[in-house]
Amino acid sequence: MTSDIDTLVGASRLPAVGTTIFTVMSALAARTGAINLGQGFPDFDCDPALVDAVAAAMRAGHNQYPPMTGVPALRQAVSDKIALTTGRRYDADSEITITAGATQGILSTVLALVHPGDDVVVLEPCYDSYGPSITLAGGNTIRVPLTPGTWRPDFDALAKALTPRTRLVIVNTPHNPSGTVWTADEMARFAALLAPTRALVLSDEVYEHMVFDGVAHASVSAIPELAERSVVVSSFGKTFHVTGWKVGYVAAPAALMREFRKVHQFNVFTVNAPMQHGIAAFLADPSHWQSLAPFYQARRDRFRAGLAATPLTLLPCEGTYFQCVDYSALSDKSDLAFCEWLATEVGVAAIPMSAFYDQAPDMRVIRFCFAKKEATLDEALRRLRALKA
Repeated sequence: MTSDIDTLVGASRLPAVGTTIFTVMSALAARTGAINLGQGFPDFDCDPALVDAVAAAMRAGHNQYPPMTGVPALRQAVSDKIALTTGRRYDADSEITITAGATQGILSTVLALVHPGDDVVVLEPCYDSYGPSITLAGGNTIRVPLTPGTWRPDFDALAKALTPRTRLVIVNTPHNPSGTVWTADEMARFAALLAPTRALVLSDEVYEHMVFDGVAHASVSAIPELAERSVVVSSFGKTFHVTGWKVGYVAAPAALMREFRKVHQFNVFTVNAPMQHGIAAFLADPSHWQSLAPFYQARRDRFRAGLAATPLTLLPCEGTYFQCVDYSALSDKSDLAFCEWLATEVGVAAIPMSAFYDQAPDMRVIRFCFAKKEATLDEALRRLRALKA
């Protein structure tokens, strides 16, 4: 006797979750031949020296399990980098763990720190893994909107959302999807707001080295009272144009890191050994990440200059490799419908801003990724110039 498979599966742990919009739009781009400016990955290669460093690590025999916490040389390199950029020195042995990408770091942090019934505050729009991670941990997602249009933190709204039940606040700067970058004053205000609370912080800083126009990245690590209650997550995939490698890191005070590692060891246990060794060698030269901001600013400026010749309205882009535009002069379609039309009829794929909300407000905003070859951006702009208001 067999049972219906749905009966065997029972209630879903994530009943509201389907296939991510990034997968959907990338598939649509492939099917229609559209230029994929939707999903956030480069279409150019990484530095050949990084590939050589990984190959050298393989030839040197670094092909078995590395330590659960990460290769010591890479953890030390991360500690050195954070000390150089923020002034805070994390202990390489007890306060840094190498992860299978930033998304695993986010999930493991939430599972380690959030208990059933805890409140977790997220600032919308936000990366779409936050909500499901909180749900899997049994927490309650408390959504606080960023200021529409500018996407800056609304500290009055945030203050109202904080209660004795608040276990964790998730922040993200430079911000995906909007490209907004928190200022040092905003980070200091955030620290003052949390000071009388028991809330912990998960700081998603995967675009930390993509900040433009001479502005410095404001990390929670730079403010001691924030750093003491924060887990910082970042990504080598984003920094070194190797998103498919899925290698990132988490930095946190030792007490928080002990809890993180309890989950990490039973989640992925450890991360690709030769890539860790290769990245450690590559990080020895700080210019490899210090050159990232001017590299992407040149692409941002090229893309924005081209978009200025279209009916799309440019929104600010202070960091990341994402450019948001308002298309309300062109269409009354929903942002999802407009993205589907844009890919099918114009040949350029984008991501609707509504994908980053639980209940999206009425807006006409989409997100492009400009982490592309200049030729790719130029061809996308050529197609977009066909748009008529």
